[in-house]
Amino acid sequence: MEVVVNRLIHSLRTRGAPPLRRLFFLPVAVLFVWQPFVANARGAPDSFADLAERLLPAVVNISTTQKVKRQGGPHQGPQFQFPEGSPFRDFFDRFNRRPGDQPARRVTSLGSGFIIDRSGYVVTNNHVIEGADKVTVILHEGKKFDAEIVGKDKKTDLALLKIKPGDTELTAVPFGASNKARVGDWVIAIGNPLGLGGTVTAGIISARGRDIRSGPYDDYIQTDAPINRGNSGGPLFDMKGAVIGVNTAILSPSGGSIGIGFSVPANLAKNVISQLREFGTTRRGWLGVQIQTVSPEIAESLGLDAPKGALVAGVLENSPAEAAGVKQGDVIVEFDNREVPESRKLPRMVAETSVGKDVAVRVWRGGKEVGLTVRLGELEKVDQASITTRGSRRNSPKDASQEIDALGLALSPITPELTEKFEIEESTKGVVITDVKKGSDAEERRLRPGDLIVEVSQEPVALPADVASQVEKARENGRKVVLLLVDKDGDMRFIPLRIKEE
Repeated sequence: MEVVVNRLIHSLRTRGAPPLRRLFFLPVAVLFVWQPFVANARGAPDSFADLAERLLPAVVNISTTQKVKRQGGPHQGPQFQFPEGSPFRDFFDRFNRRPGDQPARRVTSLGSGFIIDRSGYVVTNNHVIEGADKVTVILHEGKKFDAEIVGKDKKTDLALLKIKPGDTELTAVPFGASNKARVGDWVIAIGNPLGLGGTVTAGIISARGRDIRSGPYDDYIQTDAPINRGNSGGPLFDMKGAVIGVNTAILSPSGGSIGIGFSVPANLAKNVISQLREFGTTRRGWLGVQIQTVSPEIAESLGLDAPKGALVAGVLENSPAEAAGVKQGDVIVEFDNREVPESRKLPRMVAETSVGKDVAVRVWRGGKEVGLTVRLGELEKVDQASITTRGSRRNSPKDASQEIDALGLALSPITPELTEKFEIEESTKGVVITDVKKGSDAEERRLRPGDLIVEVSQEPVALPADVASQVEKARENGRKVVLLLVDKDGDMRFIPLRIKEE
């Protein structure tokens, strides 16, 4: 390019162009000469053909069939029975087969998948094969194989299948490092959209770490590569041909692609698929805490320098967290020597950690960090129906009701009258909210009569006076926010309230 520019300058000089014209044409010439170099620097490929040709044989179509039982019709009269050979049998058999009693029909659905091992292991989405009576894997060349479901995981919407290829040589593709993929990188998606067969689309990574509220471990890669119905379970490739995502969902008002697709990142998928292959199920770490987000107000009330970590709203009985000494009101700021930037990251960090591992955990408690060691349990072995939260409720002696103007609340100890009025359980402890001032921060935070304040500033309260005392202490310490632990119909939540200025 330097040679081209020099020649251009020389040409302008020899033509004797006036100075102003030289300044006008030179930048234009440089712009057009330089532009191709900028485009190439971005890594945009001239064609995806060679890569697609290499990868297509590893991508499969998945067909499932499921029996759907028909519901009985509205006219359910008596069934007529006749002995073998009776001349009336055929007639009444046809009569007995009313529309509501017809045989179950078969429903067929289509999806995508990809081969990760030449011995016949295939990855797809759980929702592609869920409820299927029969699963068929169709290779790119058209060969069909019956598939066995090795394992599936609803929480990440992944499933592992196994086919017996016999003499057929399969093409397998490896998982890549999705954590190294960057926003703006080129990707291609291959799948079976709308049952059309092997289809290749291309785009870029639009975003990372997307939480679409589809499960507890949402951490999707977002792409604008067109993904449609039938692409589910198909791979998202980088430009080296490694799988960096499993195409799972789209955001669309019409059901078709509008350029917003979501893929399970390969780093997560690789771990889940490895467990399904080895155990037939997942084996996730279990900590045993209920958590909530640390808002700026909560951070201020706890003396944290910034909103970070996961606030422990409850500790489950007989859990690893209880055994390690984790307490309600702790903020988990580090897990396994990794910072916890926000609460939604913690469940994934725990789930990805080996069962039985001793993990270093740091919590923010009482204005300082405290180090703990937790031996993780196994989530899949926990009976969710039997676990209970270790409460911090305490008996509350009777005391006069009191208005806390600084919080906009009227409070009372638990009395038989309030127990009956608000249907409070006998074992419940704390201070009852009897009224909420209109326009107050408490009203904005949706506190209501019948809610119970269990703790203030991580200290248990049994009387309205206890609440007033903690508010006064917060004022003396220069804090503008006080943190309440509130029992809302059995659901424990930390709620920050601003202290009204005197």
